[in-house]
Amino acid sequence: MVDVFLSIGSNIDPETHIPAALDDLRGLFGPLRLSSVYETAAVGFDGPLFQNLVAHFASDLPPLDIARRLREIEEHHGRTRDSRKFSSRTLDLDLILCGDAVLEAGGIKLPRDEITRYAFVLEPLAEIAPDRRHPVLGETYAALWQAFDKTGLRQRRLPAA
Repeated sequence: MVDVFLSIGSNIDPETHIPAALDDLRGLFGPLRLSSVYETAAVGFDGPLFQNLVAHFASDLPPLDIARRLREIEEHHGRTRDSRKFSSRTLDLDLILCGDAVLEAGGIKLPRDEITRYAFVLEPLAEIAPDRRHPVLGETYAALWQAFDKTGLRQRRLPAA
């Protein structure tokens, strides 16, 4: 069993799609540990605010199998693959870490580059795994978040429901 971390986001009816996706994830992978939910401005386009969080679970499935199941959940919630990279979406489930795997295969790359590029991935990851180390950089996620350039950051932690 390895620790698996997912980035979850939605800016189309997130109050419906995120809880439903979490139910689907629990049904497939078992108990989840969740970060807080963060409200984040759209990146790369003008659009409604996103809600983002990171989920953790343990699995013995290979990363490509996990990624395939995540795509199935996205599609079940109305996600289409013909949309542009930077666009509104009902649900975005990205496998960001699978143990300490470093790989690029089958359309996935681990660890995911977005971890160090986007606050909406790094801040919730640092919240639930502050002492875990990035498998390539060797830095903890808490240290990476502390060093992250927050200039102009438009993101806030939402109060717990």
